[in-house]
Amino acid sequence: MPGKDCMNILIANLGSTSVKYQLLEMPSEAVIAKGKIERVTDYRAAVEEVRKLEAPVDAVAFKAVHAGPDYCGTYLVDDGVLQAMEEFYPVAPLHNRIYLDGIRAFQEAMPGTPLVAAFETEFHSHRPAWAKRYGIPQEWGEKYGILRYGFHGASHEWVSERSAEMLDRPKAELRVVSCHLGGSSSVCAIKGGVSIDCSMGFSPQSGLENATRHGELDPFAVFYLQEKLNLSTEELLTRMLGDGGLAGLSGVEGGDIRDIVKAAEGGDLKASETFDLFCYSVKKYVGAYAAALEGLDAIAFTGGIGENGFRVRSMVCLGLAFLGVELDEAINVAQSGDRIISTPGSKTKVLVLEANEERIVARRACRVLRRMEKPPVAIRA
Repeated sequence: MPGKDCMNILIANLGSTSVKYQLLEMPSEAVIAKGKIERVTDYRAAVEEVRKLEAPVDAVAFKAVHAGPDYCGTYLVDDGVLQAMEEFYPVAPLHNRIYLDGIRAFQEAMPGTPLVAAFETEFHSHRPAWAKRYGIPQEWGEKYGILRYGFHGASHEWVSERSAEMLDRPKAELRVVSCHLGGSSSVCAIKGGVSIDCSMGFSPQSGLENATRHGELDPFAVFYLQEKLNLSTEELLTRMLGDGGLAGLSGVEGGDIRDIVKAAEGGDLKASETFDLFCYSVKKYVGAYAAALEGLDAIAFTGGIGENGFRVRSMVCLGLAFLGVELDEAINVAQSGDRIISTPGSKTKVLVLEANEERIVARRACRVLRRMEKPPVAIRA
């Protein structure tokens, strides 16, 4: 691997029942192949489908989620990485199980091929201490890694870079609030290309309401519910992960915002209130992060809802004139693709950007593979 001018890196984006992939030639970032395999019940079968690609695969990189404070970066997969993912499995059970199973399937099917884990926490790892800490005894945070990690890092990093390109301004001078909205949602404050805060904290369940996961929730409500419902910890966690969020609030199965909007338009009051609550939650973070950034140059929307939900974008931006936001509703509704949806005179620009986490993951993996040595273990934050 060392010394090769180009390498083909397969980016595997693993879902609970699907595998999306892109094969990128690096460092040119040319897309050689891309696809999606649906109804996955066995990742080994999915790996075999990916292996049918005509182009060679020099390495496989994963948009991994959570492995605690010692792995907020990009690493060659080894026993230490897998052990850390297992340790933090209870914090991100839906995500870590998928990636642990997927990584092991690739290990078995493609022995000798380097595997790289690019953790979503990396982009947020250099935030100041006051943006990472919880109000708990400091030794708990240090000993058990109870910190505000932040997630969707590859997506927010891409937003930072793409926003600078779209606005034709240096990344180093921009203050951007990045809204990654989808089945899983988060908001990130980015200053000079660096994350300074993120709505998700210790786990991907915190912050904004997700499709079926609860989002922000007072921990004492959890203790209270466990007693009232007479549920075990495992039973309660299962309910919170699968029955909460937008689905639980609206009563719309699956919590898909499109179905919620349709139900609201049909007169469903719970669906209408859920839609308003979600938009309000996003708007609160935009306002808070404008203060944290000490000003605002752009708001960027990405992810499935961010890219396609013109009603959500409109509601979030409504009333933000005091921040210099002036939306062009015609562009917001009618056009598609990467674009600026604010008026030419809007002091704060509003952008819609197609997510491109794969490119960020490929760049990170390429840097690690060029070194072909394990990065040093990070110091606990």
